[in-house]
Amino acid sequence: MTEEITYPEYNIHYPLLLKNCLKRPLALYPDDIGVVYRNDAGHYYRFTWRQWQERACRLAQALKALGVNPGKPDQPGDRIGTMSLNHHWHLESIYATTCIGAVSHPINIRLSLDHMAYTITHAEDKILLFDDAVLPLVEALYDRIKSTVQKFVFISGKPGRPKTRIEPLYEYEELLKEQPPAMDWPDFDEDTHAVLYYTTGTTGLPKGALFTHRQLFLQTLYTMGNRFLTPRLPDDPPNPNTIVTMINVPLYHIHAWQAPFANVYAASRIVFPGRFTPQSFCELVETEKVNATAMVPTMLAMLIEYPDFHKYDLSSLTTVGTGGAALPLGLKAKAEKMFPRFTVGSGYGMTETLAGVIGATIKRDMVDWPKEKLDQVRVKTGLPNQAIDVLVRGEDGKPVPQDNETIGEIVLRGHWIMQKYFKDPEKTNAAWRDGWFHTGDAAKVDQDGYIIIVDRITDVIRSGAEMVPTVLLENLTCNADFVLEATYVGVPDEKWGERPMCLARCLPNSEKTEEDLLKFLEREGVETGKLAKWMLPDYIVFCDEIPKTSVGKYDKIAIRKKMEEYVEKAKKLHKK
Repeated sequence: MTEEITYPEYNIHYPLLLKNCLKRPLALYPDDIGVVYRNDAGHYYRFTWRQWQERACRLAQALKALGVNPGKPDQPGDRIGTMSLNHHWHLESIYATTCIGAVSHPINIRLSLDHMAYTITHAEDKILLFDDAVLPLVEALYDRIKSTVQKFVFISGKPGRPKTRIEPLYEYEELLKEQPPAMDWPDFDEDTHAVLYYTTGTTGLPKGALFTHRQLFLQTLYTMGNRFLTPRLPDDPPNPNTIVTMINVPLYHIHAWQAPFANVYAASRIVFPGRFTPQSFCELVETEKVNATAMVPTMLAMLIEYPDFHKYDLSSLTTVGTGGAALPLGLKAKAEKMFPRFTVGSGYGMTETLAGVIGATIKRDMVDWPKEKLDQVRVKTGLPNQAIDVLVRGEDGKPVPQDNETIGEIVLRGHWIMQKYFKDPEKTNAAWRDGWFHTGDAAKVDQDGYIIIVDRITDVIRSGAEMVPTVLLENLTCNADFVLEATYVGVPDEKWGERPMCLARCLPNSEKTEEDLLKFLEREGVETGKLAKWMLPDYIVFCDEIPKTSVGKYDKIAIRKKMEEYVEKAKKLHKK
């Protein structure tokens, strides 16, 4: 009898590893320009996919030579921390680290020093890569992290070591010169951890979320497939043969919402601007013919304020995704009026979900709707993404009715929802209950099944026995043609417990008053039935800047700490 010999490790159990993303552009388009970076001084770095892959191979072998060890399921490999801007070096480090079985840990360089030190030591980063732009930060952290970090690697486009007390210190480019330009990427279990992301710690210490190669690879495939499941409108621009993506969202924020994985696998040309500024954005869109990008709503607001935008040819740009905060309809309309060829859409995700899990996609029976009606859909939080289960559950644990009124909490489960917080079983148990991950975000569901976030559970303003949905108020306020940004917080009130206060940032040179804004809210909110009259703000304060977190969300904790100062500046309104 013939013995049957099978190879399940190469078919039904063939591991889903990130090295498969890495290999595809090299196999198909080795001599196409794949990665472009322009630094703050205006110097360009351009690499073909072959050249960029060679650099990733050299770095991977350099990391192994420095003693980096791979992991296995439930035993994460060595963590490699990265403190840097968006550029090709950062992208190389992500693949070099993950594809040898170690863990890539991008560190949010906009956190406080305490929180940065905490994430580095809590993650137990073995090696820290950092660029010349953040050298002062690393020097400030050095005494607090030197007992954890064993080796430091300095990234710069200029040769030579900086004058610093940081040691042992290696030069990135010198490490690459010592290694060969090719390697056989290893096979290992797909449940090996690949990345470690920390939350921003707005309610306490940052929490770490580990994700595996399998989770990242599946999320990448579904992200790419999503474009084929979204109905196209009759006047949509044609899909380009080559996607040219500018990555504006910082790579330290869950790797720019997973942009390095989908874009490398799709062999999209990746454009890095270093630091985001309206001028650099416009220049790079024009010179590189960027056709897709993603940004937080604050970046859109900055572009609207930029006085020279009309000097640039931005006609190549057709797709802009937003996230990190709700996209107000007013901001969307202002942006599309200035840049008429692109369509802005919103989505929802968090550190614990790798990126987007809900998106404001349209349904196929909506393709003939007028633009004004479609815009109302595109600013909703949206519909669940593929392979993700989403419920909005009330306090009784049951799904809320699709009445566009009843508020509940968003709960999730799916392939790339975080399994557990790193070294934190207590917070894991608090988040995972009854087989669902509890997000802490309050939402409602409309008659078409679209989810609409109304607030963080902890940020809802409770006036008497009722909840004031601040996201609804923020979106409506930004519809005013003189308002760029707005947020709401609750002011303590003896009678009602809390009453709403609006913080708004107006367009430059606007002569509108707080009374003008209140009249707008009465007309567009109360008279149209979108708001109850009692939801209108008791206080309105016009600000030059609204405090935000390191990822662009309104920082309501910082606002509450200065509550008395804002109330003193605010206009106390006497509503009729």
